[in-house]
Amino acid sequence: MDFLLILTNCPDETSATQIARQLVESRLAACVNILPRVQSIYHWQGNIESAAEIPLLIKSTAAAYPALEQAIATLHPYDTPEIIAIPICQGLPAYLNWIAAETVQ
Repeated sequence: MDFLLILTNCPDETSATQIARQLVESRLAACVNILPRVQSIYHWQGNIESAAEIPLLIKSTAAAYPALEQAIATLHPYDTPEIIAIPICQGLPAYLNWIAAETVQ
């Protein structure tokens, strides 16, 4: 089974909590960590922008990813949310088994 760490940033704690809870409740993610606020600087529509954002670290599987991506895109307040999936190449087998057991297959 292939495991993923998915990253997204939210504009506030309310949307971060809503997205995290929905992903776990729908079993698209085994766990979502809501990190402290960070400052992001980025290009957007020809300008350099700066925004305070709340990062989410989402643990899931490759099998659940398409539905997870769609859920984030639907729930997220940004027009083009950051959604990046990073393969988990290694991990504690018991933890990876737990991710598999807690996500839809």
